[in-house]
Amino acid sequence: MELFSNENQYFNLPNAELIYVPSFLSSHEADQYFNSISETTNWRHDDITVFGKTYKQPRLTALFGESNKPYGYSNITMYPEEFTKELETIKEKIEALSHVSFNTVLVNLYRDGNDSNGWHADNEKELGQNPVIASLSLGQSRPFHFKHRTIKEERHKLLLDHGSLLIMKGEMQHYWLHQIAKTKRKISPRINLTFRKLVDA
Repeated sequence: MELFSNENQYFNLPNAELIYVPSFLSSHEADQYFNSISETTNWRHDDITVFGKTYKQPRLTALFGESNKPYGYSNITMYPEEFTKELETIKEKIEALSHVSFNTVLVNLYRDGNDSNGWHADNEKELGQNPVIASLSLGQSRPFHFKHRTIKEERHKLLLDHGSLLIMKGEMQHYWLHQIAKTKRKISPRINLTFRKLVDA
C-alpha cells in the first residue's frame, strides 16, 4: 500500500481527484475548534445494521444542515440541527477554497483507536452524481485508507493531520472505497467534519 507524503497536495487518480491541504487551519484555530465542537455537540450513538447484524456504531456522530432535509446511510436516518456559528464559519472558509457550496455537515467523533469507519463510499442518492466531499480533520492524526473498486493496485493511504482538509472530487465516490481503520495503539480523540451538498433525489 502506497503512503502519500503530506507534502503532496493534488492527486489525479483513475476515476478520482483528491486535494489535500495539510495546514488548512493553524494549530491554534484547530485546537479551538476541536475543544469547542467536542464540548458543545449533541453527540449520537446510533445502532448500525451490517449484513443482518445490529450493533453500536463505532464512533459518535452529529448532523448539521441548512434545512430539515434528512440524510441516511447504513439504515440510519439523521435529521440535522441548524449550523452553529463556528460551523458556518468553517463552511464558508472551505467554500472559498474549493469553489463548491455545501449545505450539510456530518460530524464524527472517534474517541480512541477502537472507533473506526469501515470500507464505504459516500454515494447515497441524496448526494447526487459525483458529489464533492470536503473532510476537515481535528485532533489525533489518523490514516485515511482508500482503494479502487476494480483496479487492485490502486490502494493508498494518507495521514490526515490536525487542521488538515481533504477534498474528494470527480467520480471517486462511485469507483473508490475509503475507511478509517481501527488501531490497537493508544491514541487521542479525533473529530472529522465532512461537508457535503444534499440534493433533491
